[in-house]
Amino acid sequence: MVRKTIKNNIKKQHADMIGSTSFILGVLIAIIAGLPLGNVIPSDAAAIILVVFGLIVGTLNINDSEITKFLIASMAFIVVGTSPITLLPIIGPTIGQILIYITYFVAPATLIVALEAIHEVVRS
Repeated sequence: MVRKTIKNNIKKQHADMIGSTSFILGVLIAIIAGLPLGNVIPSDAAAIILVVFGLIVGTLNINDSEITKFLIASMAFIVVGTSPITLLPIIGPTIGQILIYITYFVAPATLIVALEAIHEVVRS
């Protein structure tokens, strides 16, 4: 309901552009922040930016027909992000850091979409 109201208030074309740009930037920032490049992006700033982008993506990007796919994919990311992948030699710690930042990005979007899905179920 809230997502629909926000989408209706923003022109469809602008909402799609903002949502897709936020998704691309969120993934790029998560990857860059997770790489061992000597704190190119401070971790606190990266986390805040990723949460904001995640909220935008959850609000503007996910259509009603995509809710189930999105929630399943989100759960997969969150589960993988908590796995012991960091134990892999050489690349494990880097992949683990990237997955942590992707989780910062995906979790807020998942929250928005899951609340909307619950609202739809309760309402019907």
